[in-house]
Amino acid sequence: MPLMETLAKAQAVAAGRAQPLATVRHRWLSDQPLVFVPLTTAGEVGAPLGALVGTARDAPRLLAVPQPRDRDLRSAFLAELADEVLPYLMSYEDRIALEAGKETDPETGKKVAVERELCVDAPQLIVPNTAGVEYVRLLGRATRFRRTAEEDPAEPHPAPSRVPLLGRWLTHYGERARTPGSALLLAMTEVLARHWATGQSGLEDQHLGGLLAWLDPPQGMDGAAAALHAQVGRDPDGLLRCPPAGPATDPVFDNTALAPAMTRYDTARSAGADTVPAEREIRALLESQLRPTWDDVWRGIDLLRALPPGGHVEDRWKRDRWSYTGHRDRLRAGEPPQPKLDDAIAAAQKLAGRETAQVRLEAQEALDDPLVMAGRRLAGEAFAGEVSAVEMAYSDAKVPRPRPLLTVATGDLPHLDEGGTVYRALPDGRTQEARFMAWAAPGVLVVQLLNGMGRGKAPDEGSVPAPGDRVCWTLFEHTSRSGPELPDAEATPWTHGGPPTTALSADAPDPVTSEDYL
Repeated sequence: MPLMETLAKAQAVAAGRAQPLATVRHRWLSDQPLVFVPLTTAGEVGAPLGALVGTARDAPRLLAVPQPRDRDLRSAFLAELADEVLPYLMSYEDRIALEAGKETDPETGKKVAVERELCVDAPQLIVPNTAGVEYVRLLGRATRFRRTAEEDPAEPHPAPSRVPLLGRWLTHYGERARTPGSALLLAMTEVLARHWATGQSGLEDQHLGGLLAWLDPPQGMDGAAAALHAQVGRDPDGLLRCPPAGPATDPVFDNTALAPAMTRYDTARSAGADTVPAEREIRALLESQLRPTWDDVWRGIDLLRALPPGGHVEDRWKRDRWSYTGHRDRLRAGEPPQPKLDDAIAAAQKLAGRETAQVRLEAQEALDDPLVMAGRRLAGEAFAGEVSAVEMAYSDAKVPRPRPLLTVATGDLPHLDEGGTVYRALPDGRTQEARFMAWAAPGVLVVQLLNGMGRGKAPDEGSVPAPGDRVCWTLFEHTSRSGPELPDAEATPWTHGGPPTTALSADAPDPVTSEDYL
């Protein structure tokens, strides 16, 4: 755990209230997100029990499975979920703008200018916690391979065409959520914990009600007492006042309320009697478990909206828009569903992309937020101070270039090596590099500017800090570097899935795992 977070948690315990870890919002927040609060059945991994879903805070749609062991009812739940989610996901597809870019001409091998479509916005899904994100991925995997009557007329239990389409979208959103900084699919507990530190463990922060209790405790209670009440407080019937919707249910609720109601539903169904009263009872029970978490998700959205967005948030959202647009294009091109297992090259590309995104995210958050930068300075990865002197110097090249020497007084203790490079963000968005020369005295160091001063013999006005200016330099680069290009499939060694054909060939069926079933 970073030292700043540890200090903030200690302060939260002392103050009885969550402490800020950021001064700006580091994730994109849509004006109209779709909130999805699922519940699953105990004892059967991934079996849907119910859900609240929608974009309207005061009018969510309740989906319920009165008997989760009935696969027909579970299939009907998935069809209803598709009816609710797909129109929202697809409503952004045709709102496009043209973006200039470059592509390699296959004939000449040269870069040529092109214009590509980019959706001007993208739909955003929000779930209560990280377990909800994993459930979205599980739903996607379990539905994107469902056979439809159009694909296979002999299929005994065909799925509506919208169900596998929903699965492909959910799979894409679940995979995109693994990219650091992505905001297409957000877990509310994860986003809140990024911006505030509570006095409890990270595992306890996965309970949304307990986390919000630290952020906004009721009158007369501190965060610890409010969180404990949210996590274990029960009503006179013995049911939790703040159900976790984890998406697993509370065992006491299962045993004392849900199981008897399902028994009454099964009895009426077996006897051929009217099952509507029993269905209504089950729906009311599920709503009682889902609605507190639904309201908590929107409370979290309100808290996040009160923070101003960070400077690089929109840039990361644009990458999400490219991701959404690319998946839209793959669907329209008729490409097959995402495979259950990535081949070696695809897996390596995903891993490299996520590592690059992580480095970029950490740098951008520090540049956007002085509180995050303070943590990097405390860790010796950056330093800030006041310029006390500027000495003009020039390079030894044939055409001398300005290389001013700056003397900076700082109270930080950066981990600098002589000749190491440091970086400074300029107001126009560029990055200026400098070389660390030496410590002139305790708390006073000398750096030599290397670029960012224009092309003339004299530095551009304002490109060189003046004595008295406050500056902040980082030891980390502000833009991430991509790794080496991966080989084509034909050039991949057999040890990594290339030729000769391995036991798991392209024609062989994917192995069946426990994740393939709801």
